[in-house]
Amino acid sequence: MKRKKLPIGIQTFAKIREENCYYVDKTPLALQLIAEGSHYFLSRPWPFNI
Repeated sequence: MKRKKLPIGIQTFAKIREENCYYVDKTPLALQLIAEGSHYFLSRPWPFNI
């Protein structure tokens, strides 16, 4: 079985689907954070091309 690509640098869901990349839906986790939490710090990694 051929592995899918990681969607590094891809910003749209349509492109992720077109290029057959992995996609993880984190919606349930976000809803859990909203329901149970109060303050969170969510950081994003720096781009590689700086």
